Amino acid sequence: MATPVRSRPTGVGRNPESPQPSVPGASQEEIRRQNLGAVLRFVHLHGPTSRAELTSRLGLNRSTIGALAADLVASGLVTEEAPTTARRAGRPSLVVSPRSDRVYAHALSIDADRLRAARIGLGGSILDLREVARPSGMSAVDAVGPLADLVRDMERSVAADALLVGGAVAVTDTTRDRDGRILIAGVDETLGPALAAEFSAGPGFVTGDLADIAGLAEHVRGVAAGIDDLIYLHGDLGISAGLIIGGRLMIGHRGHSGKVGHMVVNPNGLPCGCGSRGCWETEIGEAALLRHAGRDPDEREAVAEVLRAAALGDTTARQAVERVADWLGFGVANLVNVVNPDAVVFGGSLRDIFIAGADTVRSRLDAMPLPVSREHLRLEAAALGRDAVLIGAAELAFDKLLADPLNVGVVGQVGTTDPA
Repeated sequence: MATPVRSRPTGVGRNPESPQPSVPGASQEEIRRQNLGAVLRFVHLHGPTSRAELTSRLGLNRSTIGALAADLVASGLVTEEAPTTARRAGRPSLVVSPRSDRVYAHALSIDADRLRAARIGLGGSILDLREVARPSGMSAVDAVGPLADLVRDMERSVAADALLVGGAVAVTDTTRDRDGRILIAGVDETLGPALAAEFSAGPGFVTGDLADIAGLAEHVRGVAAGIDDLIYLHGDLGISAGLIIGGRLMIGHRGHSGKVGHMVVNPNGLPCGCGSRGCWETEIGEAALLRHAGRDPDEREAVAEVLRAAALGDTTARQAVERVADWLGFGVANLVNVVNPDAVVFGGSLRDIFIAGADTVRSRLDAMPLPVSREHLRLEAAALGRDAVLIGAAELAFDKLLADPLNVGVVGQVGTTDPA
């Protein structure tokens, strides 16, 4: 059964390098399950890994790693094979690999103008991906039907013995109505029942904000891997942020944190669709860039043209980029003083704007934040591109399995009604 927006996932963001400390009084079986999760999470994040490296990285002895790997093989979650090349004399250490071809999750995204669905295997590999246009005025709930059609189409090619561990949906907080106006919304609370109605079989879905989920992907598999305190800024029709604090995704009450695009930076600025004036996204969003470049603010496809023209030296385009980049740096400087992250990652349309105006952004960061907040700060362009939201959604879907690989209730064989 699908579930509505939930609090931060229990396992996503935890350090994969070592098992989590056992709860005082935990039984041997509970400790074993924790260790199984640590092994599976490691190979899920790092790919094929030898038993010897698992022993070293997880701090468990060789016989324990051998027993845990054997249990995961028996469960159909990993394989064990001899390495293709032997690096030293003696018996080679078996290599443990995730069963990407057999164990998978559904990852869906409801973008501002696209609907996307993917099957993503354990280990993070994209096995299949489908997408269709999202018409103006289509609500997130109305998008569930077309997404379900994409999923059913993908499932036709899935092996009979494949294991579906769950699914997750990333939803943007901005869209256009039929008149072209930008609407601001959160994750609709009726989305869960709509998903449950379409996907009555299998383990169900979790839902979350697109920027949160894309930020999670960059934290787990992207440019911010290994960084536990970061701000991920996402641009499309609006601006939102994913916050990773202490290695955990922070989503706020009912998942409505990270609406940084509505931080007022210019009280005398333009009206915003939220009802306020001078919000940050009126100064740094796609519409602002197009407006300053003398283009139609609703012509999203022209953003790339403006950036190309700026790179080629066009004066108007270059001035538009610098103006938006200056406001981008202004807002980031304020966020840095509040959150004190180790990194700020720019994704969506903000990725290209940051790359084009990086010197201007950095000049603001050199002047405005407190030294204690800026001296260690990294500014990074997102690495995963449009696939970040799907990769992050899959991480949410895999979380329950990785926390307890023997909890067979979280996985279901394709085509069954009840999880098995």
